[in-house]
Amino acid sequence: MFVRNFFKGGAKVPHFKNTAEFETVKMDVPEKVIIPMLQHVGAPCEPCVKKGDTVRVGQVIGDSNEYISSPIHSSVSGTVTDVAPVLHAGGFYVTAVEIKTDGKQEIYEGIKPPVFSDSKEFVSAIRQSGLVGLGGAGFPAHVKLSPPPSKKIDTLIINAAECEPYITSDYREIIENSWNVVSGINIIMEVLGIDNVVIGIEDNKPEAIKEMVRVAATNSKIKVVKLKSRYPQGAEKMLIYATTGRKVPPGKLPANVGVIVMNVNSVSFISEYIKTGMPLIKKRVTVDGPSVKRPANVEALIGTPISEVFNFCGGFGIVPKKILMGGPMMGIAQFTLDTAVVKHTNALLAFDETKAVLPKEQDCIRCGRCVKACPMNLLPLYLNSNSIKENIEELNKYHVMDCIECGSCSYVCPAKINLVQSIRLGKTQVKQAAAKGGN
Repeated sequence: MFVRNFFKGGAKVPHFKNTAEFETVKMDVPEKVIIPMLQHVGAPCEPCVKKGDTVRVGQVIGDSNEYISSPIHSSVSGTVTDVAPVLHAGGFYVTAVEIKTDGKQEIYEGIKPPVFSDSKEFVSAIRQSGLVGLGGAGFPAHVKLSPPPSKKIDTLIINAAECEPYITSDYREIIENSWNVVSGINIIMEVLGIDNVVIGIEDNKPEAIKEMVRVAATNSKIKVVKLKSRYPQGAEKMLIYATTGRKVPPGKLPANVGVIVMNVNSVSFISEYIKTGMPLIKKRVTVDGPSVKRPANVEALIGTPISEVFNFCGGFGIVPKKILMGGPMMGIAQFTLDTAVVKHTNALLAFDETKAVLPKEQDCIRCGRCVKACPMNLLPLYLNSNSIKENIEELNKYHVMDCIECGSCSYVCPAKINLVQSIRLGKTQVKQAAAKGGN
C-alpha cells in the first residue's frame, strides 16, 4: 500500500459517516416509478415507449443518437401510465416515463450477458448497459472508456475517496462486494490494455483500505493508495494528482495525462453486468441527516420517489427544513419529495432547521481564505464580484469555467458569502455570452 500527500487547497470538513457500518437494505418494489429521460451528462434521451405500453425489467425505455448520452431502462415490470414533463432532481423540467408496477418484476426477454471480443465491442456493451459515473457526476461510461486513439492510457484510477460528509455508499460497496470491484478492474485492464491501477481511499476508512489491500493482492498491478482525508479529495483532478502526481491542465481531461478515472461502484457494476446482462436499474443510496428517523444505506430501484425512500427509513422524526440529493457540500436542494432516485443519486439527506438555516451574508473582508482553499488555484472573491457585475471579460480572465463547484470557498468564508452560487451564475453568463457570439 502506498501513501501520498494531498493536493493544494480544499477544506477539512467533518465526516459524519454515521451509516458506515450499516449493511445495505433492499427496498420493496414501489407502486410506481418516475424515470426521467436525463440521468447523465450530455443529451437527454427520447422515450421509446408510450402511455399504455407494457414494459419489463431491463427494457430500454429511452435512448438518444447523440454520442454523449446513455440509454435508460425500466427498473420494473408494469404499464406506462404517462410520458410527460416532470421536475427533475436538478431543479428543471424534463420528460419522464411513469410506470405503474405490477409487482411481478418480469425480466425483459432480451436480457443476456454481453459478448465481446475487442475493446470496441466492450465499449458498445457498456453503452447498452446504461452505465454512467455512479459517484455523482453521471458522465456516460462508454465515452470515458473510449479515449481518442492519440491518448495513450496507462493508468486506471478507482475513486473510492468518498470525501463528502455523510455519504457511505462507496464504502459499503467495498465492504460488501470487494471481489466484484476487483473483477471489474481486471476486465477493464484486460480489454483496454491498461497496465497500472490505483485505488484511492481516504484514511478515514481503514476497514475499506484493509479489504481492498486483501483482494487486490491477487493482481500485482493493482495498488491501493491511502489518501489523507481532505475535501474535495474525490474530485477527479485532485484524485489524479494525489494518486499519481500528474496535473491535468486547465480545460483538459484525464485522458490528456494518460488516465481514466472510474468510481468504485461503476467498476463493480461492470463485473455484475458482464455476468448477468442486467443494465443499470438500481442504486445504493445513503439516507441520513438529523431529521431521518432510521438512517440507512438503501438499495432503491431507479425512479423510486424520494418520499418513499425516506418513508422506508421511518420518515422524519423532526420536520426537515432542507432536503439534499447528494452531500452537504455539492448536493442539490430538493423543492419537492416527488422527485425520483436517478442513476447517480448517492445520498438523500434531511436537515432540520438548526442545521439547514444559512447565516446571513456579510461584506467580504478580503482575507484570502477562499483563495487558499480553492483546489483549482482560482480567485473566488474576484469571480464573485465579476459575476455580480456581469463582467464576462473578467470572468473569462479569471477562468470561471475551471471552477469545479466543490464549495470549499463558501465553506471557509468568514463572511458566509454564497460564493459557489455566484460563480455558478457567472458560468451561466459566460455560456450565454458565448451562445450570442460574445467574448
